[in-house]
Amino acid sequence: QVQLQESGPGLMKPSQTLSLTCTVSGGSITSNWYYWSWIRQPPGKGLEWMGAINYGGGTFYSPSLKSRTSISMSTSENQFTLQLSSVTPEDTAVYFCARSVSLDPVGAGTPFVRGQGTLVTVSA
Repeated sequence: QVQLQESGPGLMKPSQTLSLTCTVSGGSITSNWYYWSWIRQPPGKGLEWMGAINYGGGTFYSPSLKSRTSISMSTSENQFTLQLSSVTPEDTAVYFCARSVSLDPVGAGTPFVRGQGTLVTVSA
């Protein structure tokens, strides 16, 4: 059974670059047909799909975040990483990493397996 675990800083200052890592166990990130996504949920709001990387290393981003987002993977570590630049307080959210067979499981309303999430607060 695949498990995902997010790690990264809990507190950021505006204008910094957020870096989060998702460690995958119980399955390989190079498995065919899966997308590995970052999803976030601001306080009191719904889930927002940010972007994904597939088993071959191809990347896909939400248009609203594309200019600030980068997703990469380390096959040796079985991890994938999110970088979000120029953060503002509006980026405060619980960030989840997830595995799905759909590119944007939030928008598509399709199932996904996710980690427990990590809260990132952006504050001066």
